[in-house]
Amino acid sequence: MPSAVGTIVCGHTQMPFMRVVNRRLVINSGSVGMPYGRAGGTWALLKDGDVSLRFTPVDIEAAIDSVIAGSTFPNREECANYFLRATAGDAEALTAFAPRDGRHMVEERLNSD
Repeated sequence: MPSAVGTIVCGHTQMPFMRVVNRRLVINSGSVGMPYGRAGGTWALLKDGDVSLRFTPVDIEAAIDSVIAGSTFPNREECANYFLRATAGDAEALTAFAPRDGRHMVEERLNSD
């Protein structure tokens, strides 16, 4: 990655965050359709060099009804209820993804010292 890149904006992790990685600001806006932690929409506002993570309430019942009515997916009701209600919390998600993203290796190293 070119050294001139100072900010990286990501998506598809469903969990909003801002952190510095290798002297670059990494931002993830979160999710509306599959949030972890609390139901609703999370997003990021980048303006004039500033970043703020935002939350917008969503009419969950209307969103679930819309998914069920507009989809032919066999498990649409179960999936809509699970994901739009944010059934999985952020701690549960971090535990599930840790073996895939290398965090468990850091924890093992820290615990072995």
